[in-house]
Amino acid sequence: MPRPKEWEAMAGPLVYDPYSYHIHEDPYPTYARLRAEAPVYYNAERNFYALSRYQDVRDAMQDWETFSSQGGVALEGSGKAPPMIIAMDPPRQTKLRRIISAAFTPRRVAELEPRVRQLAQTLLRPLVEQQDFDFIDDFSGKLPMAVIASLLGVPDSDHEMLRAWSDLVLHREPNDPRVTPAGIEAAGNLVRYFADTVEQRCRQPGSDLVSALVEAEVEGDRLSREEVLGFCYLLIIAGNETTTKMLGNAVALLYRYPEQRRRLVGEPSRIADAIEEVLRFEPSTQALARLATRDVGLHGRTIPRGARVMLLIGSANRDESAIARAGEFDAFRTPVAHLAFGVGTHFCLGASLARLEGRVSLEEILRIMPNYQIDFARSQRVHSANVRGYAHLPMMAGV
Repeated sequence: MPRPKEWEAMAGPLVYDPYSYHIHEDPYPTYARLRAEAPVYYNAERNFYALSRYQDVRDAMQDWETFSSQGGVALEGSGKAPPMIIAMDPPRQTKLRRIISAAFTPRRVAELEPRVRQLAQTLLRPLVEQQDFDFIDDFSGKLPMAVIASLLGVPDSDHEMLRAWSDLVLHREPNDPRVTPAGIEAAGNLVRYFADTVEQRCRQPGSDLVSALVEAEVEGDRLSREEVLGFCYLLIIAGNETTTKMLGNAVALLYRYPEQRRRLVGEPSRIADAIEEVLRFEPSTQALARLATRDVGLHGRTIPRGARVMLLIGSANRDESAIARAGEFDAFRTPVAHLAFGVGTHFCLGASLARLEGRVSLEEILRIMPNYQIDFARSQRVHSANVRGYAHLPMMAGV
């Protein structure tokens, strides 16, 4: 495989460490070298393997019998989190997915569009007058949480508290895979919060998603309270954080490509395609962990049974051998089969919600503040092995 141009910018030994702050700043030159030099990479210090090419990552996602989700999708495991569908395999995962899908329906998601648009407008209007603001703190961190909280029937007064706990669960210190003490405490707070919520809905159901999950039944199967709790925990962590980062990545990319932004302002019907390109080019979920259930021979190497394997979505989505011009951001590209939401039995249940929030938010941002500016010198990255995006993104409305 020829060496991509971005590979040439790097020298020295090839090291991929998902906990490195250097990787968090820009993983893509390392990904390019992995695809070219070590498509089956082994990190001896962390004791994991990594797959970086599109076809290998896609195949592994589809082969759940060989690359199991049991043990969680984070390299460090799922810890003491409640049972989550994302950390299960069929047949139990299939049953849970069917029951959850019966409650978390496309219609329920589609009906949220007026609410999402109203929220976006309400959050953006004061920012135009304020001029200088933090896009994450003041918009992209608030909107997904408000949408998910609305789905779950969570009071408005608890939104900021839940978001703060979610941030702490994901944060890692430099080169350290361990959940911080604050993160452990935050995870416990989230579990207790939603355990109480589930208990309340069992006693007194309402019209929210938690009540629908409690009551959902498919062929006589229902979710246990622990499984309902696990889905709430997953939705508040994954649904909130990944969408928050997706929105930040979207406005950052369009600021870096002003011609494409100007064209989108004039052609808002293409914004849905632009969101797909953001998801491909700069996915907020960069990697998912799996557990090898047998020895796997690939590219002249053997991944041994029991090994942890990182599936590098961020690398796969930029694989030139699978996607033409993969290293170029093109908001007007005809959408391609990217892996930002996974594929197969573990395809993200919240994909339609994330796409809705992304499209509506970007429509309103480009309508209300089409000339926004970003001060990258004051921006800060999220530090997580799985999630890529901004913790802070200073912006000026520019109108």
